[in-house]
Amino acid sequence: MIVSVPKESASGERRVALTPDVVKRLVGQGVEVRIEHDAGRTASHSDALYESAGATIVSDRDAVWREADVVLRVQRPMISGERDEVALLSEGAVVVGMLQPATNADLVNRLAKQRVTSFSLDQLPRITRAQTMDVLSSMSTIAGYRAVLLAAANNAKFFPMLITAAGTIAPAKVLILGAGVAGLQAIATARRLGAVVVAFDVRPAVKEQVESLGAKFISPDTGALEAEGAGGYAKELSEDQHKKELEFLHEHIKAVDVVISTALIPGKPAPKLITQDMVKDMRPGSVIIDLAAEMGGNCELTQPGETVDRFGVSIMGPLNIPATMPVHASQMYAKNMQAFLGLVIDKEGKLTLNFEDEIVQGTCVTHEGNIVDEATRSALGGKA
Repeated sequence: MIVSVPKESASGERRVALTPDVVKRLVGQGVEVRIEHDAGRTASHSDALYESAGATIVSDRDAVWREADVVLRVQRPMISGERDEVALLSEGAVVVGMLQPATNADLVNRLAKQRVTSFSLDQLPRITRAQTMDVLSSMSTIAGYRAVLLAAANNAKFFPMLITAAGTIAPAKVLILGAGVAGLQAIATARRLGAVVVAFDVRPAVKEQVESLGAKFISPDTGALEAEGAGGYAKELSEDQHKKELEFLHEHIKAVDVVISTALIPGKPAPKLITQDMVKDMRPGSVIIDLAAEMGGNCELTQPGETVDRFGVSIMGPLNIPATMPVHASQMYAKNMQAFLGLVIDKEGKLTLNFEDEIVQGTCVTHEGNIVDEATRSALGGKA
């Protein structure tokens, strides 16, 4: 069986789907691994390192796709412009990556039409057995850490308290919106830098985790039982609950120097938690880092991919933060990929798809010409 790793084609993407140490393990199972020339260069993995791990380096970028039984990606394949990567795949080939199928109807339909079996790792079920494959948690860890560094670099104040000959400087006050993986990592990083941290979430269940990291937990009374959805994710609030949530946040946002927003709802646009009026009332020189920018942003004034100044507040909407730390991002992603491949590749190095397995079933998007994932079919509606 041939497992191929093409060079990522998305602009600014520096990660790679497999690292040399994981390649070595796959080769040891009898899998033939092919790496496109320079696929790992931006993640500090040279062709020589892959070759020493047992991989074959391929210079023909089309052949990497055309001759593969399984293609491993970080980002979804290209299907527009001058390059159509799905068209290069043979019938029955397998693609594994973060495909975001619910918002990419054209890609999903093309994969089905090409009779490609596709797995989207951003759809892993939230079960204990899937934790070693959880790419979203891995990448969110990086995003939360990096967001605090961005805030510290762009804020007009020190993060820690300093006692100097010129007097005592008070520590910065940081508000984290959303205490998922990214939020918890942001709390831990901001605390390491000496900031006073407050964390907001509508799920009371995360209070203990927040406080264990040294932050103060705040939450409005939105109805604890209604604020948490399947798998522990936050879910969309009612109109009345959301209004109460915004009123509660407005009072707290006025008192901080930095806001890092991480709130997302699976399958939905990011909830708007920071209004224009809130930004107006923030201290001049404050910073908002909106990690939900790719899904529309938690702030009404966020411009995805840009930094804008509104009312003296710097609002940053960074995209694809994990790609800015490609070495460790690739290391973590490759380990997640290795764990997933352990489900679909047997000990003899052969592809074995067990659709009765909850993880295989939950991540499969297309198979044998059909869109098999119900959530994707529902999200795409008439476009499927």
